[in-house]
Amino acid sequence: MKHACKPEQAAEMIPDGSVVLIGGFMAVGTPERIMDALVARGARNLTVVANDTAMPGKGIGKLISAGAVSRVIASHIGLNPETQQKMISGEIEVELVPQGTLVERIRAAGVGLGGVLTKTGLGTPVEDGKPTVEINGETFLLETPIRGDFALLAARQADYVGNLEYSLTAHNFNPIMALAAETVIAEPQLIVPVGVISPDSVKTPGVLVDHLIERAA
Repeated sequence: MKHACKPEQAAEMIPDGSVVLIGGFMAVGTPERIMDALVARGARNLTVVANDTAMPGKGIGKLISAGAVSRVIASHIGLNPETQQKMISGEIEVELVPQGTLVERIRAAGVGLGGVLTKTGLGTPVEDGKPTVEINGETFLLETPIRGDFALLAARQADYVGNLEYSLTAHNFNPIMALAAETVIAEPQLIVPVGVISPDSVKTPGVLVDHLIERAA
């Protein structure tokens, strides 16, 4: 049976300075209770890897507002003016990565690849400082893998051994991030007996999940 813990216990597992992969898309599919617990703990100097930084007061936006984040790797920050302001002031370093490239860099870490070749970003600031590779007369950017110390996921439900089922938008980043972190913590809405989740609905097998967050009271 997979260990279930409180959000506060999960937050204590995550040291300041950690690289944290956080699932979700504009806070949909983001583990909100873990975000709240990290803010309450006073987390600092986190590197957050995510699709976006949501909005102030939502999802990752809570961490931004609380000063918990020193670096962001994301595909966009356009709906969070606090992230933009902190980037301009130098309080937060932001690396913007095309969305498809971001997913593939995370996947590359999860499956043990040395990098990803892509044409996306050639001739733009995305290319700056990155190696290029010539193949059959075509030029590609070499994008390096992104691996996290922790992956924080949100799921519709988990069973007792940690198999995860997602809903709707939560399918996008959560499953791939489960492959690419040393420790995976999932926040399901429900924890159910083994067999309740159809095998066809399991998108993250329990072997990848280290901790489950207890259901909210």
